[in-house]
Amino acid sequence: MIPSLSLNDGNSIPQIGLGTYGLWNEEGAAAVDAAISLGYRHIDTAVRYENEQAVGEGIRRSGVDRAELFVTTKLDGEFQGDDRAVAGLAGSLERLGMDYVDLLLIHWPLPKRGEFVSTWRTFERLKAEGLTRSIGVSNFKPSHLEVLREQTDSVPAVNQIELSPVVTRAEQRAYDEAHGIVTESWTPIKGVLRDPVIESIANRLGKTPAQVVLRWHVQNGLVAIPKSSDPDRMATNLAVFDFELDDAALAEIAALDRGPSAGVDSDHSGH
Repeated sequence: MIPSLSLNDGNSIPQIGLGTYGLWNEEGAAAVDAAISLGYRHIDTAVRYENEQAVGEGIRRSGVDRAELFVTTKLDGEFQGDDRAVAGLAGSLERLGMDYVDLLLIHWPLPKRGEFVSTWRTFERLKAEGLTRSIGVSNFKPSHLEVLREQTDSVPAVNQIELSPVVTRAEQRAYDEAHGIVTESWTPIKGVLRDPVIESIANRLGKTPAQVVLRWHVQNGLVAIPKSSDPDRMATNLAVFDFELDDAALAEIAALDRGPSAGVDSDHSGH
């Protein structure tokens, strides 16, 4: 059973999910089906990933009731401003073959365009209409979140950002926590699996480097969405709830932070 974190709107989100960036067509459908059969209940996609149809197909193949799943999608810049998100979400639901998503995210703030506030107000309406259970953002900095807090009626349930032991984003996590926003990590294991510190901890615990890193996310109260199309790796990524990192291991991992990585803070991150 995958633990869930409570969201500020009364809903909850499974702490480990399947990222699907780069998984298309039959590979994407097969990966989603396999993940659900292994126990995943949280699937993350986006319009920009061009795989919502494959994700929906994988979910249907799994035979698991829609109500048992937590499905996230994201609307990118094409759907920012005025009521553009209305058609954006309608298209996503059609491709997914669903009546609602569990979480709808603004994919990037695109601050130079100045449309994320109006977009958020549209998201609030889509939530009120039951087309999404929760609403949130992706790749937002505290300055963008402050604008939303000051100018709109609700706080995002989730902020999905690039985050790993080498890019810990302490300032963003602290802001999110202070305002009741769950931080979700995309590319949670990228760039650290061959780190000697991580490998050493994994050897001590009899775990894989990926399990150590995902356990770090879990113990830090984060949601993580590792991507994989390999069922064995998916199963390994899910098996992180039967051990804990001690204070010494956490201290070793804390020393790995390299600060924000290049390119991620641009308006068009890949994820």
